[in-house]
Amino acid sequence: MERLCHRAEAISPGVICSVVAIDNQCCLQPLASPSLPPHYVGAIKGVPAGPEVGSCGTAIFRGEPVEVTDIATDPLWRAYTDLALPLGLRACWSTPIKARDGRVVGAFAFYFRAARRPRTLERRIVATCVHLCAIAIEHDEVRTRNHRLAYFDTLTGLPNRSQFNSAIAEMSAAGRRYGLMLIDIDHLKTVNDTLGHAAGDALIAVVGRRLDVALAGCLTCRIGGDEFAVLVPDCREPARMRAFASAAMAAVAVPFDHDGHSLVPGITIGGVIAGEDGQDTVTLRQNADLALYHAKETRRGRYVRFRRQLRSAMMHRIRTRRDVAGALGDDRIIPYYQPVIRLDTNEVVGLEALARMRLDDGRIIAAGEFQDALRDPKIAHRTTTQMLTAVAADMAEWRASGLNFQHVAVNVTSADFQKGDLVQRATRTLEKAGVPLQQLVIEVTEQVFMGGRKDGVARTMEALRANGSPVALDDFGTGFASLTHLLDFPIDIIKIDRSFVGSIDSGARSEIIIEALLTMTRRLGMKIVAEGIEKQAQAERLSEMGCGLGQGYLYSPPVPASIIREWLQRFTQPTQATAPTRGLVANAA
Repeated sequence: MERLCHRAEAISPGVICSVVAIDNQCCLQPLASPSLPPHYVGAIKGVPAGPEVGSCGTAIFRGEPVEVTDIATDPLWRAYTDLALPLGLRACWSTPIKARDGRVVGAFAFYFRAARRPRTLERRIVATCVHLCAIAIEHDEVRTRNHRLAYFDTLTGLPNRSQFNSAIAEMSAAGRRYGLMLIDIDHLKTVNDTLGHAAGDALIAVVGRRLDVALAGCLTCRIGGDEFAVLVPDCREPARMRAFASAAMAAVAVPFDHDGHSLVPGITIGGVIAGEDGQDTVTLRQNADLALYHAKETRRGRYVRFRRQLRSAMMHRIRTRRDVAGALGDDRIIPYYQPVIRLDTNEVVGLEALARMRLDDGRIIAAGEFQDALRDPKIAHRTTTQMLTAVAADMAEWRASGLNFQHVAVNVTSADFQKGDLVQRATRTLEKAGVPLQQLVIEVTEQVFMGGRKDGVARTMEALRANGSPVALDDFGTGFASLTHLLDFPIDIIKIDRSFVGSIDSGARSEIIIEALLTMTRRLGMKIVAEGIEKQAQAERLSEMGCGLGQGYLYSPPVPASIIREWLQRFTQPTQATAPTRGLVANAA
């Protein structure tokens, strides 16, 4: 641009050339004015184009050439005469520079030291210069756009994975100490599934903006769908990383409105410090990934810094998931059953089916030993399906043999509600086996409520109940919001957690809580089962307090279907006493 101005001034002596562009806010941005003093150029920088903004600002605003033959008297220059006249500028002709699509992208100006109009030769020079300026500005726009596409995320405007890779490589090559945080948006899939991808994009954009502001001085990049990476320069202390992580979480967790829906963003963070947690970029990124993965599984919504133990824990999880996936493929996930007992008669009124895995060597391990694998939604979903199939087959066999039982409870996970097909799977599986759905109790824990949209979980539970399957809340009393859940979700049965039952004979506090729960559930029309009964004294005290049903090792540990068959033959009520599950529990209570 400067060479172009010099060339035009050489061809037309006495002329002063100037080229300005406009930014996204339609403000003037000088590109080349080699013969004008810096203070003049600085004075017009950032001035909005408008109807009376000198020759260039007006030409850009109008989209057509503007000829001012006398700056001293023309109203377009009224606000700028003190700037131009002291420099001997008396006239100015400005022509808009237009891109091929018709957009005005700048202006080319000829200043004269006398009040006059441009000559024919000068008009030709201007036409040629305007054409060359348009080519140059468009070329620069394309280059800038390609650069942004290559190094910046289009949704958030943040640096992208390519720029992150370059930045972390430079920091490591220079031997600098820095921190790396990997950040995931919590529950983005749920937002996409329930409110649509436009809402998900809005959530990503909001989180990106808030992180960029809260983490000023750091390099915040979007490196994936819901994942951000933050490079914290000159970070040597864990406390500095924690402070940035806390600032990020606080800044993000402010509600915002999208299309009438209030969304509350949440993030989970894993972090490492260069030097302490790894030397090379590959190791640091792997370790930050491990910390983030661990945080998502154990402390969602929190910050976790990498510890060396996480690597062995991760390898254990991977092995466990591989083992469970193999067991599912070989039908080696099987139900064991623990009887639910009527405390006043010791009769078996129902069963709880608990998942077990049969190893290749024939050993049976409890679900607690492969619980990590069930955090994988696909594995959890497949496990529930296999359990429902096996339980339905056992129930059908017992019914065909004339054995009496009221219900069998099956535990389900958040993944079953997120998938949205729990009602169909349960109904289809039991119908195929010829078992009434009324004899299946679906057991959930508080984690199910926390892991999905409240209204979606509630709708699924209502659909189960409408089809005849009662819903039980397991481990009641251990969560943070169990009482709230009784208001928000349609629950038929609550199961008192073993921690209360275990201490019932050692202090009055547990008794008071259990008595309150019994009174509350009776008035709410719910049923109650006490878990973890291990002593006869506990069973007797519970029965005295009005608790009708219980289960625990006092009666039986979880046992295979072959053994529970004997229990049903020996300890169930007579066949004529058979009644729907709710009626039975009501009678027992």
